[in-house]
Amino acid sequence: MNVELKENFHQVCIWPACIVGKEDEEKFKVFMLENFDTRIQYLEEIKTEPDLDSSGTPIKDTGNRNDLFFAVHNDDVGKFSIPRLQYGIRWLEDVLDSGNYSQPIYPERVFKYKCWSEDEKNQEED
Repeated sequence: MNVELKENFHQVCIWPACIVGKEDEEKFKVFMLENFDTRIQYLEEIKTEPDLDSSGTPIKDTGNRNDLFFAVHNDDVGKFSIPRLQYGIRWLEDVLDSGNYSQPIYPERVFKYKCWSEDEKNQEED
C-alpha cells in the first residue's frame, strides 16, 4: 500500500541506491532543506526486483537495490529540478515512462504516485 501524499506534496522522486531508513526520516528532511532548500515528504524505500533475461528468468546478482521514494513540496519543484540531477534523483514519471521501464522493478502500486502522464507532458509542449 502506498503512503498517502500530504497536501501540496505531489511530485514524487526516486533516489536510486539511497538508504535513509524510517528512523532517520527527520534527519533526511533537514538534509534536503539545508542542501537543496527543498521541503520533502519521506514516503518509503523499496528493494528493486531482479532484471529478467529474454525468457523471463531473473538474472543472478541483479535487483535488491534500495531505492528511496519521496515527494517534493509543489512550491519547491522548480528550484529542485536541476540540482537533483547531480545526485541521480529522478522524477517518478521519468522512471516509469514506458520507454524507460521495460521490466518491472517496482511493485505495480507505485504507478499511483504519478502526478502527470506522458500524454499531459506532450500536450504542454505543443
